[in-house]
Amino acid sequence: MKIDDLLVTATAHFASDLHLKVGSFPVMRIGGELYPVADAARLLPEDTLDMAFSMMSNRQKQKLKDVSEVDIAYSVKGLGRFRANIFQQRGSVSIVLRVIPDQSKHSMALGLPPVIDRVADERRGLILVTGATGSGKSTTLAAMIDQINSTRSGHIVTIEDPIEFLHHDKKAFVTQREVDVDTRSFAEALRGALRQDPDVILVGEMRDLETIQTALTAAETGHLVLSTLHTLDATETITRVVSSFPSHQQKSVRIQLSGILKAVISMRLMRAAKGSGRVPAVEVMVSTALIRDYIINEEKTSLIREA
Repeated sequence: MKIDDLLVTATAHFASDLHLKVGSFPVMRIGGELYPVADAARLLPEDTLDMAFSMMSNRQKQKLKDVSEVDIAYSVKGLGRFRANIFQQRGSVSIVLRVIPDQSKHSMALGLPPVIDRVADERRGLILVTGATGSGKSTTLAAMIDQINSTRSGHIVTIEDPIEFLHHDKKAFVTQREVDVDTRSFAEALRGALRQDPDVILVGEMRDLETIQTALTAAETGHLVLSTLHTLDATETITRVVSSFPSHQQKSVRIQLSGILKAVISMRLMRAAKGSGRVPAVEVMVSTALIRDYIINEEKTSLIREA
């Protein structure tokens, strides 16, 4: 059993994900539900190991051995691109693959509200796209980057783990760096990006204090910074950013954040009311004088939900 054959089946059924686990049948997620792959055998330990190794470089194999988990991007010619999380589970290798659309789509084609395009027109500041895993954050960011790339000149730097959507130069000049392939960490790549004459910086995930701190500085010094957080709404997002800092810095961070935060786009995928599949449910908080006041004053932050 080869991984490419399973991916052909998954894409033919318009699956969003493919799950591979020893002792189980391969399983596809279609329209939010899990279905076994027809006529496939239960997977043996050597099956998942061989599939994983067929997708990985030597460096990625070593990382899997060292930390028992690795994220990679995998391409199949003529089929598409996939994001894979390969990990240890009950002493064997498991794999979950996410199907990446063959090209980034315009926000309208994704069912996103027109305000997303207006947010992408910002020239400086911080834009955060939030939501649970699988809520459409990466696809939304890709649509925003594609709009920027299509409508204005400038240098776009993306820092991702792994690179999902490939962006080719249009009106802009695009540099894409992958953690563990082109750089050691988000924080290191973000520091480097500030020396690479960027106009727009996409940080795939703000995982640690150093990355958050550098992203805020980049936004404050005239760059447009886009990133993601695993938060559910604007209030939780602001609280998460502020609470990442030591308590004695949090007041100044609130002031800094109020000056640079342009929008928080909170994503969920909901089951479609008619037909199969899922559709995005989007909440967009755009900065206003009132919102800035709510960010600065901790006791008012919870009021953002009502603004």
